[in-house]
Amino acid sequence: MDTSPPSFARDLAAAMDWWRDAGVDHDFSDDVTVWLDDADQAPAKSKPEPAQASDSERDRAQNTEKDGAASHPASRADLIGESPPATLEDFRKFWLEAPGLDGVGPRGRIVPRGPAEADLMILVVDPEETDRTSLLSGPQGQLLSNMLTAMGAEEENTYVASALPRHTPMADTAAIAGTGMDAVTALHIQLAAPKRVIALGKDILPLIGHDRAQDITSLRKINHETANMPLMVSEGLDNMMSMPRLKARFWRRWIEWSATW
Repeated sequence: MDTSPPSFARDLAAAMDWWRDAGVDHDFSDDVTVWLDDADQAPAKSKPEPAQASDSERDRAQNTEKDGAASHPASRADLIGESPPATLEDFRKFWLEAPGLDGVGPRGRIVPRGPAEADLMILVVDPEETDRTSLLSGPQGQLLSNMLTAMGAEEENTYVASALPRHTPMADTAAIAGTGMDAVTALHIQLAAPKRVIALGKDILPLIGHDRAQDITSLRKINHETANMPLMVSEGLDNMMSMPRLKARFWRRWIEWSATW
């Protein structure tokens, strides 16, 4: 048996195999390197002359600009109006009937569920895709139900609501909040008057008056004129379903947050 010390070549080969098994098989540097040609010798590329647009193409471009402006309103609207809902029951009616809360209209909206002045309010960005008559009636709702059981929270005494009235995939929540939906969410929370609020989904931040880039672990309260409610923000139920490690992260935050009551 060869008992001689390993050579440098064998050490180097073993090190390269280790990094390759770890998934690192490229060399990276902070400096830009030209690999394929010499920038000094590369022929200058001439810019093509802009093509002249036809009348029909110009008309289509103008219509596209108009449609884009219509779908991204520049000014903030007063979605609540001069006679805002005064009770939670009034708000639910407003939620179903007010014309400006989304671009589709009142039909098909999903109302929140649960009692006023609940021990806990769960606020998500939007309903599930399969919701028809009850909010979070699909897999996300089942996950939430399991979470509430583990947390020792009674589902019957939990107010479950969404910041948007219908399922809205890839919602630009910053733009939607800018139309006045953040004020609607604030009124909703105020009328529900829960003791504590858990907001699920990082994209929910603009709808509760915070910047989307803010660290969600630093948010501890929702401030209202009448009261400051304890707040916890965590990842959305859909993300927890696809990435189980987020469930453990939520649980750690819950334990830390609930210990401060």
